[in-house]
Amino acid sequence: MKNSPAAPIYQLKVTLAEVGPPVWRRIRVRGDLSLERLHAVVQRAMGWHDSHLHEWTVEGRRYGQPETDEPEYEVDDERKVTLREAAPAARSRFEYLYDLGDSWTHEVVVEKIEPPDPQFRSAECLGGERACPPEDCGGPPGYEEFLAAIRDPRHPEHKDQLAWAGGKFDPEAFDLTAVNRRLRTLK
Repeated sequence: MKNSPAAPIYQLKVTLAEVGPPVWRRIRVRGDLSLERLHAVVQRAMGWHDSHLHEWTVEGRRYGQPETDEPEYEVDDERKVTLREAAPAARSRFEYLYDLGDSWTHEVVVEKIEPPDPQFRSAECLGGERACPPEDCGGPPGYEEFLAAIRDPRHPEHKDQLAWAGGKFDPEAFDLTAVNRRLRTLK
């Protein structure tokens, strides 16, 4: 999608639902991004690996990547809807669901809409808190179990869960510089 020079700049807060303490990111993006491109931004900002299906729910309508092999999976094409169309006003809210099996629901809130800035070309993260849960840990309930196991050296799954996570995992870690580095790789 070609960027419009008059695209407003959206400040969004993306919060992972059903996880406490909250895992969230505050990002700025152009309003002319398609939901497909916003998916790529959210993936990098949160720290996901884009290995699962996803979908958006905006005012009861579902958007995603239509699957021709699965006709019962019905979503409208996310490539055809921009952020500005999905959320035309500040305080608009919608959902982003990543990994239809683990069901990582994210609440997306438009905190403010700024005037167009011809110098702003990409996405940026302004802040956030906490690490994204590991992929495939079982959604919010599985993540809770994972954290209980890695925090307690006497837990029967402690060693296995740590090994599965690559030897260590800090749920409090958040690296703004690393997030913005990942966002700069978007084309």
